[in-house]
Amino acid sequence: MELASQREYQALVNQISVAYEEGRQRAIQTVNTQLVQTYWEIGQYIVEFEQAGEARAKYGKALINTLAVDLSKLHGRGFSRSNLIYMRLLYLEYPISEKPSHLLSWSHYVELLKIDDKLERSFYEKQAIIEKWSIPELKRQKKSSLYLRLAASKDKDGILLLAKQGQVVSKPDDIVRDPYILDFLKIPEPHHYTESELESRIIEHLQHFLLELGKGFAFIGRQYRITLGNRHHYVDLVFYHRILKCFVLIDLKREEAGYEDVGQMNMYLGYFENEENTEGDNPPIGIVLAKEKDELLIQYAMHNVSSQLFVSKYQLYLPKKEELRSIIEAQLDRDSGD
Repeated sequence: MELASQREYQALVNQISVAYEEGRQRAIQTVNTQLVQTYWEIGQYIVEFEQAGEARAKYGKALINTLAVDLSKLHGRGFSRSNLIYMRLLYLEYPISEKPSHLLSWSHYVELLKIDDKLERSFYEKQAIIEKWSIPELKRQKKSSLYLRLAASKDKDGILLLAKQGQVVSKPDDIVRDPYILDFLKIPEPHHYTESELESRIIEHLQHFLLELGKGFAFIGRQYRITLGNRHHYVDLVFYHRILKCFVLIDLKREEAGYEDVGQMNMYLGYFENEENTEGDNPPIGIVLAKEKDELLIQYAMHNVSSQLFVSKYQLYLPKKEELRSIIEAQLDRDSGD
């Protein structure tokens, strides 16, 4: 086959492959949408049967068990006791005016229905849609208490808005978290790791780290060299944020962040804005990511420093959900009394 013909043939193969993959994804989405709708209707039938009064009271608590046996005989898989419980719950938690989204699968909703708090569940639902989370990603974010971490720093209005819309990214501080949860690095405590080891482990688990950072981050490089006055300096990690259209620089600290770290990051930001930015880029964002930070020291160190610079902590273990929930509940109660 001639070279030109071979290229044309390969283009045809690519064209067919793209069309097939897009069609397959649409078919899967259609099946998922119909499945969620069907399960919602089944949940409705179960609840309406339960509420019909004395005539059906004899089934009582055994209804789900009886249905699981009879429906499994008729239709096989899909009608386990557990599945029927979630179908019923789906209808109860998503009434007709708040039907489940067609953008999420039944498996997504099973995970969401495990969350008792309605505000928390609403956040994960919205965020799963916004960031197109897979089931493992949704599980990971639930496990790392993403909602609780974000909500703990907000007032009542902010908490309610977070639950209603998810995390909307429109300004620099929308992408910053405190703390960041890096349990996926599998660094035992108290393990005396170096900053170089911390960076290497993040690169090894880059997909998990990008999930922790949130939507919009694209990895640019590690140990990014900048030269000033014949001296080389290295930024630990450099990303580009597609939504905010700016570089995001991350400097890793094994221990506590100091005032000198703030000054160094401020220098990096100045360099990137003047030397690396191109037309259309917004001012860069800098994050000093440390194991500890002294809030008062950092407050003074950042006096008159760029508003694009942040100092956040990281944890190598999952946060205690009870502590975060108590902070949020106290904030909601306090604001309700104002």
